[in-house]
Amino acid sequence: MIKFKVEVNQNKCIGCGACTTVCDNFKLVNGKSQPKQKVVPENKLECDLKAKQICPVKAISVTEIR
Repeated sequence: MIKFKVEVNQNKCIGCGACTTVCDNFKLVNGKSQPKQKVVPENKLECDLKAKQICPVKAISVTEIR
C-alpha cells in the first residue's frame, strides 16, 4: 500500500484552523496546525488533500513515501 507524508510548514501556518474543519487528522497546537498522523495510507488520504487545498497560505504538503 502506498503511504503519504503529511506536513505543515510552521513558518507559513497562520493557525486559522481551516484544515481542522475539513479533516480530522489536523489539530491546533500553540496556535499552529499539526497533523495527528504524519504518515497516512492512500485509502485515508482524501481529507488531508482537502485540507491542503483549503489552506489559505499553502502551508500543508502531502508527498508520497517511496
